[in-house]
Amino acid sequence: MLEIVKAPNPVLSQKAKKIAKVDKAVIKLITDMEEALLAATDPIGVGLAAPQVGKSLQLFIAKPTKKSTLMVFINPQITKRATKERTIKKEEHKKLEGCLSLVNIWGEVERFDSIWVSYVDETGKKHGRRFDGFISTIIQHEIDHLNGILFPRRVLEQKGTLYKSEKSEKGEDVFEEIKI
Repeated sequence: MLEIVKAPNPVLSQKAKKIAKVDKAVIKLITDMEEALLAATDPIGVGLAAPQVGKSLQLFIAKPTKKSTLMVFINPQITKRATKERTIKKEEHKKLEGCLSLVNIWGEVERFDSIWVSYVDETGKKHGRRFDGFISTIIQHEIDHLNGILFPRRVLEQKGTLYKSEKSEKGEDVFEEIKI
């Protein structure tokens, strides 16, 4: 099984290369990445980019829930972004993100509510589609990986807070702010 690489592995800070053709090697990589994603249980993985398994390629997979169908994104590009008008405070819109390559590190990141993405799927078919909510967040996080960006950079750009988590004696996650 593919091993998920951890920061500060240099592949995580490089811009990934475009995939010229969806061939048997790419299909095998997708299958191997799905296996690695499903094996990630703490934290549970909902997305995995090729750089996270040591492959500098413009490819990621997403599976927002255990029952979701695996989604494959090859050479994805965000073509449009939108955020709903809010009556709530900006801080209330931020969501806590984690990463399989940064174990026990969490941060509040503000992402766009809706995005439009052009991409190729595992059959080589081109798509242009709108995504909203949680899957939109996953896609933005994974596209950041393809551009060599880890979520703590977004947290710091937004002047947010990073946290380290540990398990309590009861097995519950306890978060402690990381002072920077």
